[in-house]
Amino acid sequence: MALPISRAALARTIPFAAFMVLLFVRGEVPAIGSWGLDPRWIYGITVLVVGGLLAWFWREYGELVPQTWPSLSEAALAVVVGVAVFGLWVNLDAPWMRLGEPSAAFVPADARGQLMWPLIVVRWVGASLLVPVMEELFWRSFVMRWVQSPQFESVPPQSVGLKALVLSTFVFMLAHTLWLAAIIAGLAYAWLYVRTGKLWVPIIAHAVTNGVLGVWVVMTGNWAFW
Repeated sequence: MALPISRAALARTIPFAAFMVLLFVRGEVPAIGSWGLDPRWIYGITVLVVGGLLAWFWREYGELVPQTWPSLSEAALAVVVGVAVFGLWVNLDAPWMRLGEPSAAFVPADARGQLMWPLIVVRWVGASLLVPVMEELFWRSFVMRWVQSPQFESVPPQSVGLKALVLSTFVFMLAHTLWLAAIIAGLAYAWLYVRTGKLWVPIIAHAVTNGVLGVWVVMTGNWAFW
């Protein structure tokens, strides 16, 4: 019997769904450790689970084969956009630019205020290397093209219309606390995908944004951005 959703769609949605479920679980576990579990380490479990799912489905991601790697100029453009999005992200944080509060705060410090570097490394690796691949496969490769046509695999990125671009960015915004920053980031990453036709380009930009953000957060102690 045929699946109601294609394997290609499942390969792009299951890792994202697992990430969101574990994010919810992390937000529900008491921070004081009454369950005998430090909820911050659930992020480490998330990295393993989502990373394992991406590895399992890797052959399904045709847009990530070596033949689709970006040129040097495309990679440079991705880096510039990624840094620009970071700059906007940390400045577009006024109260009216927020949708509630983060559901799972992450402050990698012990009771004495000392930084816990294993937690920081796990968080940075997950946010900088794992999340960009997972989210770009879901938001741009799947959702944006699916809005254009349910047969999303046959949709070249360059043919995505304004409706698909706007709707997919709107839903992307709803998944983030900083709604205005998320709109700009979503549009920037989508523009890179449409302009180059290569998913690696927005992945690199997204990774640069998250990577620089992680370094900035640790250096400044602005944990609310993490």
